[in-house]
Amino acid sequence: MLKIILAEDHVIVRNGIKLLLEYQSMVEVIGETSSGQGVLDLIDSGVIPDIVLTDINMPDLDGIGLIKALKIQHPKVKVIILSMIDSEKYVAQAFLEGSHGYLLKNVTEDELMFALKTVSNNTKYLCVELAQKLLDKLIGTISAQSEQVSHHVDLTMREIEVLHLLAEGYTNQEMADKLFLSKRTIEGHRQTLIDKTGSKNTAALIRFAVSNGYLN
Repeated sequence: MLKIILAEDHVIVRNGIKLLLEYQSMVEVIGETSSGQGVLDLIDSGVIPDIVLTDINMPDLDGIGLIKALKIQHPKVKVIILSMIDSEKYVAQAFLEGSHGYLLKNVTEDELMFALKTVSNNTKYLCVELAQKLLDKLIGTISAQSEQVSHHVDLTMREIEVLHLLAEGYTNQEMADKLFLSKRTIEGHRQTLIDKTGSKNTAALIRFAVSNGYLN
């Protein structure tokens, strides 16, 4: 039997959630309150839950503040956020602070019970709708990155040497002296690099080299 404290400042919503939970044989609502501070007061009075099911926006102490407080004062008590807020910022913050689950209030009864069971087994849970949203964003990011095709150009060892010296700010004459070549030869390598990479000038050449891994 999972012992639950329910924290929700909207009475009608809290009563609805409580009614739903009370129909479940595996769950017992042992306390209810309208604030995060109310949860702490209940626990301090000896009402010890397995899981606190809480909203984020509440008076006195919000859901994030409650997670922080429980992590310090009652680390064995698990917390699941049940909120209308689907912001990635809030989801990430909740889990970073120690939440074991995050659900939107439009979850089905079956998913709510699955989440409670999952969290009770020491596994974190993110509701399907939010998981799908984050997955879609991840796929979009990877797809966009894959479209930025890397342009590989075959460069000789000498051209790579010249490219590195260019990036370090050497002049044609300085490169010629360093590589024991004529200035004209260096100028030829420089122009070949610009032509091969399709760059307009030396600055564009350096940007190309950095973007495509020729320079670290």
